[in-house]
Amino acid sequence: MRRFDQINVIPFIDIMLVLLAIVLTTASFIATGMLKIDLPESQAKSMVAENVEKIEIGINNSNEYLLNGKIETLESIQQRLAQLDNKTRVLLRVDKRVTFEYFVTIIDLLKQHQLNHLSIITRHN
Repeated sequence: MRRFDQINVIPFIDIMLVLLAIVLTTASFIATGMLKIDLPESQAKSMVAENVEKIEIGINNSNEYLLNGKIETLESIQQRLAQLDNKTRVLLRVDKRVTFEYFVTIIDLLKQHQLNHLSIITRHN
């Protein structure tokens, strides 16, 4: 029977070096707060052709649905979406205080009717 009086520390050192490399790498990102990315600017006004049919769907801060600026029920919006060609451009304007459920409901309707040309309107500062 052989006596165990030595410990091989080489694997332990390898593990510690890998952990040290991970800690040092992530520490630099934590210190700066985020990765700095300089995004390009665009001068283009619109990429949508003028002859393409567009429809605007909105949800106001009272969680009411709007179709082209007029308050509508979800059922009437669904009926209107069923009549549209799948190449129709959909503009979606949602108030920032809207419950996420209402946003998801509209997205589901658009998927059901295969309306994939979606633009979400945001405020530009």
